[in-house]
Amino acid sequence: MFLCRTCRRLWLAHTVLHSRMRLLILSRNHSLYSTSRLVLAARSRGHEVTVADPLAMRIVVTRGMPSMFLGAEPISEFDLVIPRIGASITNYGLAVVRQFDMMGIPVLNTAVAIARSRDKLRAMQLLTKKNLDVPVTVCARTPDSIEQALEIVGGTPVIVKLQQGAQGIGTMIAETPNAVTSLLETLWAMGQDIFLQQYIGESKGRDYRAIVVGGRVVAAMRRQARRGEFRSNLHRGGIGLQADLDPRYVRAAIEATRVMGLEVAGVDMLRSRTGPKILEINSSPGLEGIERSTGIDVAGAIIAHAERHVLKRHKRRARRDVVIEDERRLRRIRPEVGASLSVARKR
Repeated sequence: MFLCRTCRRLWLAHTVLHSRMRLLILSRNHSLYSTSRLVLAARSRGHEVTVADPLAMRIVVTRGMPSMFLGAEPISEFDLVIPRIGASITNYGLAVVRQFDMMGIPVLNTAVAIARSRDKLRAMQLLTKKNLDVPVTVCARTPDSIEQALEIVGGTPVIVKLQQGAQGIGTMIAETPNAVTSLLETLWAMGQDIFLQQYIGESKGRDYRAIVVGGRVVAAMRRQARRGEFRSNLHRGGIGLQADLDPRYVRAAIEATRVMGLEVAGVDMLRSRTGPKILEINSSPGLEGIERSTGIDVAGAIIAHAERHVLKRHKRRARRDVVIEDERRLRRIRPEVGASLSVARKR
């Protein structure tokens, strides 16, 4: 039976939203709060869910036929993959996510987007390019650059960060120039890439975590560091309270997520005299703290967006190469430059 385009789209929307999806959650441990909540939320909506450890997967790279194995069985029959890639397995985890991209299986956060957010310096470079504010940051690599770097960020106390890190790990505070020099020399000797970041005194150990799903903030909390600690991460003993974000902070969180190319993210922001300053974007935000602090079903919001994401994917007229498309996204300014040069030549 022939269906007009509009009728077909309506039928497709009904089919996807009211049928059972086969979801794969990439997680090292199915009993983790965030993973188990996603499983429960998906099953409550009638979907079939599998949890698999990305380190247990074997990637097969062959011309024209990328594939993946879990044990002896090939992986193929999934409608969507939800990656929960921890910082400790970033490299192999990203390779697994990228392989799903290449196999044509939709992934809620792509490998390129996750990699952008995982590299803190790269993320801040991209954010500031889009006019989003971050604490003043200096990346230095030699001892003779420390004095100038401290001057640029406003002196001590100063925040010292590793380029890779999560849950407050790899974030330190140095109270004096001598402490900065000692800390940096030690980290450099260990082969670590670090940067110095402005200390925002008015934040007083508080920051905001906004969960962005599908281009909207679904939940937000204010985190307060425990006494004697400058990091407000809940894993470091911080306290989380539900927060009603100022519209400026909502816009900043949504735009930061869009710049990274993420569908789901946790955006950490500081309150300053000049407005929100973005600290980092987490591509696998923990759900326990935010759900218990706010009472909001964040896992359910993620699964609801997963349904819409699959529907959007099915609606595309022609399949695009997601991996190549993501790699090229930030370089699309080049045709405009070429066009302006050709116009200039004609004149």
